Amino acid sequence: MTKLEIKDLHVQVSTEDGPKEILKGVTLTINGGETHAIMGPNGSGKSTLAYSIAGHPRYEVTSGTVTLDGEDVLEMSVDERARAGLFLAMQYPVEVPGVSVANFLRTAKTAVDGEAPKLRTWIKEVNGALEKMNLDPTFSQRSVNEGFSGGEKKRHEIAQLDLLDPKVAVLDETDSGLDIDALKVVSDGVNRFRERDAKGVLLITHYTRILRYIRPDRVHVFVAGRVAESGGPELAEELEANGYDRFLKASV
Repeated sequence: MTKLEIKDLHVQVSTEDGPKEILKGVTLTINGGETHAIMGPNGSGKSTLAYSIAGHPRYEVTSGTVTLDGEDVLEMSVDERARAGLFLAMQYPVEVPGVSVANFLRTAKTAVDGEAPKLRTWIKEVNGALEKMNLDPTFSQRSVNEGFSGGEKKRHEIAQLDLLDPKVAVLDETDSGLDIDALKVVSDGVNRFRERDAKGVLLITHYTRILRYIRPDRVHVFVAGRVAESGGPELAEELEANGYDRFLKASV
């Protein structure tokens, strides 16, 4: 059974005024087959958690642990984390001019699996993953994220998720910039993934609208670098109705 376990995680970043602590003791456990949603105001540390799990060099872990199936994630390089089964869908996917989607996907799959996929079956798998995300097969010949609309970038990320098949997906505001049609397509892609062999999903979002399509098992409210409260899906509905006011007051 897959388990991503985060214990008392403290993370800082360098600023002009010196180190600034962003995460101040985050503890979360995501088991295979579970979807956890993290909600919170801007600057509360949601994206910092995502990038720290993935190994972004800007974020320095000062204490705490992150393990995946008992293995120390923090001791792994970024590529080792991907091979271990972690996946990050970024809030702002970067452009990679001159690298086609097809080459990018095959290189990523080869790196994660340790061997290149068979070309004949791989092309079929890529076209199938793109089709499920309402992307034309010719999309694979475009440069990664170059000139993509917001919806195309996010649908491409979920096609990657489908093809790379990690153990745990960390989705950082995958719903941002999506219209209702693209939101449904992306949500369907995430739902297909999480139904496959008890996958874990950590979904970071500002809004409850995506949670109407991707039903979370647990909702965590982030405030000032900490988990202020955890609960079931009803907690997201409370946030929709009342905002973060009571959590912000409690953190002062």
